[in-house]
Amino acid sequence: MSALDGLYQEVILDHSKRPIGKRDLESSEGNLTASHHEFNPSCGDEIDLSISVDPETGLVTDLAWQGQGCSISMASASILSQLLRDEDLTMEEAQERINAFREMIQARGEGEPDEDLLGDAVALQGVSKFVMRVKCAMLGWVALEADLRQVEAQRS
Repeated sequence: MSALDGLYQEVILDHSKRPIGKRDLESSEGNLTASHHEFNPSCGDEIDLSISVDPETGLVTDLAWQGQGCSISMASASILSQLLRDEDLTMEEAQERINAFREMIQARGEGEPDEDLLGDAVALQGVSKFVMRVKCAMLGWVALEADLRQVEAQRS
């Protein structure tokens, strides 16, 4: 195992043991909220992911999740939470991150992911080599995408 693979493995284990954003969404007056449940029938992983969005700016002001599953799905949700917590992202920017993550995770280890865009999520690149684990890594990201669609419908 290379030093980089070891570091990536450490990032995944750390996020799965000490998840970021694993809590209930706090109400924020005046913001639009959405929640989505995502389930992976092939392994039983599941997640409920909720967001709060400022209706004027489209800024994602909060993200929270609850779930159970393997270390990959839980670490991926935690990394996603950290990414949205550490950067003030609009709905469009969040969707851009989802698209970049999906592209990376479906590339089967080919190409170089944009670390500036994905942050610690690049640690999950190796998962793309294991087809059965791709859904695990995508679980939280797919739930966020559904939440963004719900909020967009509320804004229209």
